Amino acid sequence: MLYKLVWDAKVLIDLDDGVLEAPQERLPRLTDTHLRERDFSAANAQEWSQIALTLAHELDGVTVSSAAVQQRFGGILIALTSDQENASKLRYAVDSAIHKPFAPALGRFCKAALPPLKPLIQLQESSGNRIKLKLTPLSQLEQDGDNDKYWKSLGEDPHFQLEFESITELQAGWYRIDLLIDASRPQNSAKFYLDHGQGYSEADTFILPYQTETLATRVCFFSKPIRSARFDPKELKGRFRILALQWTRIDEGTAKRQILTQIAYGKGKSTPASLKQLRIDLERQVYERKTSLSEVLARKYNELFIVAPGQASYEDWIENIEKPSLPSAGEIRTMLAGFEYKPLISVTMPTYNTGEEYLRACIDSVIAQSYPHWELCIADDASPKPHVRQLLEAYQAQDPRIKVVFRTENGHISHASNSALSLAGGDFVALLDHDDALPEHALFFMAQAITRHPDAQIFYSDEDKLNAEGQRFDPHFKSDWNPDLFYSQNYVSHLGVYRRSLLERIGGFRAGVEGSQDQDLLLRCLLYVKGPQIVHIPRVLYHWRTVEGSTALASGEKSYTTEAGVKALTDYFAEAHPAVRVEPGQLPNTYRVRWPLPEPAPLVSLLIPTRDRRALTETCVRSILEKSTYTNYEILILDNGSVETETLEFFEQIQQEDRRVRVLRYDHPFNYSAINNFGVQHAHGEVIGLINNDIEVIAPEWLGEMVSHAMRADIGCVGAKLYYSNGTIQHAGVICSIGGVAGHSHKHFPRDHPGYFCRLQLVQTLSAVTAACLLIRRSIFDEVNGLDEEHLKVAFNDVDFCLKVRTAGYRNLWTPYAELYHHESISRGAEDSPEKIERFRKEIEFMKEKWNKELEIDPYYNQNLTKIKEDFSIRHSNY
Repeated sequence: MLYKLVWDAKVLIDLDDGVLEAPQERLPRLTDTHLRERDFSAANAQEWSQIALTLAHELDGVTVSSAAVQQRFGGILIALTSDQENASKLRYAVDSAIHKPFAPALGRFCKAALPPLKPLIQLQESSGNRIKLKLTPLSQLEQDGDNDKYWKSLGEDPHFQLEFESITELQAGWYRIDLLIDASRPQNSAKFYLDHGQGYSEADTFILPYQTETLATRVCFFSKPIRSARFDPKELKGRFRILALQWTRIDEGTAKRQILTQIAYGKGKSTPASLKQLRIDLERQVYERKTSLSEVLARKYNELFIVAPGQASYEDWIENIEKPSLPSAGEIRTMLAGFEYKPLISVTMPTYNTGEEYLRACIDSVIAQSYPHWELCIADDASPKPHVRQLLEAYQAQDPRIKVVFRTENGHISHASNSALSLAGGDFVALLDHDDALPEHALFFMAQAITRHPDAQIFYSDEDKLNAEGQRFDPHFKSDWNPDLFYSQNYVSHLGVYRRSLLERIGGFRAGVEGSQDQDLLLRCLLYVKGPQIVHIPRVLYHWRTVEGSTALASGEKSYTTEAGVKALTDYFAEAHPAVRVEPGQLPNTYRVRWPLPEPAPLVSLLIPTRDRRALTETCVRSILEKSTYTNYEILILDNGSVETETLEFFEQIQQEDRRVRVLRYDHPFNYSAINNFGVQHAHGEVIGLINNDIEVIAPEWLGEMVSHAMRADIGCVGAKLYYSNGTIQHAGVICSIGGVAGHSHKHFPRDHPGYFCRLQLVQTLSAVTAACLLIRRSIFDEVNGLDEEHLKVAFNDVDFCLKVRTAGYRNLWTPYAELYHHESISRGAEDSPEKIERFRKEIEFMKEKWNKELEIDPYYNQNLTKIKEDFSIRHSNY
C-alpha cells in the first residue's frame, strides 16, 4: 500500500500498486515522502486546503483507473451525501481524474467539495435508528424568510419545542445527538431540556457547545423515557441557520466507542491521545479516586462540554470592551489636573538573574506609564549574571526616578523585597515581579482609586498572563475583598498596592515564607486593616509572564509554595483566631481553614417543608439521621397538607423511631416563605437550617462544617455545595445580576471540577446562597424579620433574605465541604400556568425594584464576566 486516507475509521482512499499508475521514476519519491497512512479525521477546511496542495504536488503526473476511482475514491463519498450541489462537484472531480493526471482533480475535490461535505459525511456515517424530529418555535423566535432552517433570535432565551414524530415517547437508552448550526458568533452553546412526564427542570438538561458550521456531537444515556424536549439553540439575539439536528438511537458498544474517541481527542486537539496512554490515565484516576471506570469516563466525558472562557472571547473583550474604556492622553491630562492629591507610587522590584529581554520589557513598562508620579525601586539579589547589573545601571542613569541597590549577598525574595522597600519614598508601594509587565495605565487607575478612597490601605486589580510571544491570555477577573476566599487562596496577588506606613508598621516582608511572601504580607496587614479599607479595581492592571518554573505557568510546579502558605496562614490565625486549624486544600496553592465548633455544640433546627411524596421526604430525612456526624439537631417536618396514606404513615413512624423528629401541620396555600417562618416559630435551636425535601446528604460532615461557619460572629447565611442527581453542580452559590436577578454559580459543571480559578473547591463569601440548604443563627433570622411571605411566596425569597442579612452587616458564605444532592424541581411543580407565570413576573419586578443597585453589580463576582450565563465566562461585547 502506498497511500491510505482514513476518516472516522472508514477507508476513503486506498491506492496500491494495482490501482496507481505513475512513471517508474516517480514511485520511490512518492513512497518515501507523502504516500503513507494518515488520519485526517480532525482536519478543518483550512487544513484540507493545505493537504490538497501538498498531495497535488506529490501526485503530479499520477493517474488512476476508472474502476479504482469510482469504487475507492468517489463512489464512497457520493453515496454518503444527499446534498446534490456538492455531489455534483464530487462527480466532476472523479470524472476529471479518470485516466488523467490525478493531482488537479484531487486539489479541486479537497478545496471545493470536501470541507463543506465533512459534517454531512459524519452525519451520514452515524449508525443506528434515527429519530424523526419536529421543531416548533415557542419563545423569542421568528422565522427569517421562507426557509424553515433560517431563524432569528429575539432575546436571550430562544427555544423550540422538540417533538418526536410517530412515537408518543422516546424510550430509555443510549442516543447520539448531532447538531450543526450556522450562527453569527463563532462559539455558542445549545441546551436541551427533557420532559419525563413531570415538565421541564434544570435537573434534566444537557448542554452541547458548538462552533458555527462545525458538527457538534454528544452521546447521552437516558435512564427514563422522554415525552418531549425543549431545544435552546443559543443565548443571544441574532440570526442563525439550523443545518442539521439529529437524535440517533445507538447500542451501548457504539456509545462507548464514541465516548472514548471524543475523550481521546479532547477539546480542540488535532491528534488523539494514544489508546495506551488513555488507558493508563483512566486506570490511574480509578485508583486515585477509588471509584469505577464508568464514573471516571462519565466525568471526563462531561468535562468536554463545559463552556470555558476561551482565548477568542478574551481577545474580543480586549478589543471591544477594554480598549474603548481606556482614556486618551488628553483625557489623562484633564483628569490628572482635577486630582487634589497625586500620590507618589513606589514600584518595588527585586531582581535575580532575570533574562535581559524580560527585564527590559518589565522596566520599559514602568517608564511607559501614563501616570508620571512614580519611582521604580529595584533591589538586585546578588545576580551572578553580569548583564543584570549593566542593564540596571544603564536604566538608573537614564531616568532619575529609577533607584537601584545591589545586594552583596543573596538573601532570597523576602530580604530582596525589603531592600527594594527601603528605597521607597512614596506614600504607596506597588509590588512588581522582575519578569512581569504593567499595562500603560496601571498606575493611573491605581492613583485614581487612591484619590477616590482616601481611607483605604490596600488596593488590588485584576490580572492576566503573557506567553512567550507576548500574547495576553487567561485573565483573572476577581471578586471584591473576600476574606474566606483569600484564606483559601491568594486570589489578590497582582497588582497589589499598599500604603507604605502600613508596610512599615508590620515590618515589611517576613523571611521563612518564601513562595507565599505576598500572601503572608497581606495576612499580617489584616491585623490592622478593616474590610472596607481594601479596594478592588475591576481592570486588568498586571501582566504575569509565564516562563518555565514560574507559578504563573503552573501552580503545581512549586510545591513549596503550598507549604509556605500553610505556615503563613497558621501563624496569622495563631494570633487572630487561635482555635483555627489550617491544612492544604484539594488543589495546589489552596488551603482549607477549619473553624472550631463551640462547646457545647449548639442545637440546630432543620426545617423541611413537604406535601405528600413519601419516598422523596423519607430519603431526605433518613439521609440526615443516618449519615450526619453532627448529632445535636432536631428535624421539623412542615406538612403543607399531605393527604396520601403512605406519607401520613411515614410521619407517624419516623417520629416514633427518633425523638429528634417532629411533624408540624401547616394547612394553608403553598407559600415557601410563610411555611418556613412558621417553622422557625416552633424551633428550639440556636441555629436554623432551611432544607428542601428533595435534599439528600452525601458528606457526613456536612452539618458540622456548616455550623462551624454559622457560629462565626461576622457570618450570616451559610450555603452548601449541591449536586443534581447526575452528579453535576446544581448550586455553588448565587451570583446577583445573572439573568436579570440572580443565577447559580457553575451550574452543570462536573462534581470535582475546580471551577473558575478553583472557586468550586474553595470556601468564599458570596452575596447569596440557596435556601434549599441554608444555615443561619436564629438571632440573625429574627433580626431581619425572616423570609418575605408577602411579596416572595415562591421564588427569590432566599436571595432577598440573604441580601437583607448582608445589609445588616453580616457576610454570607458558601462551603464546598458540605456536599448534598438536590433533586431539584421534584418537590414543586413547574411555572407553567398563567397564574404561576404572573406571580413569577411580579416577584422578579419586586426584586428589581427593591434591590436595584445590588442586582446590577455583585461584589463577589466581576463586571467583566457574563451576566447571561452561569459559567463565569468572559463578558461579550454584545452583552
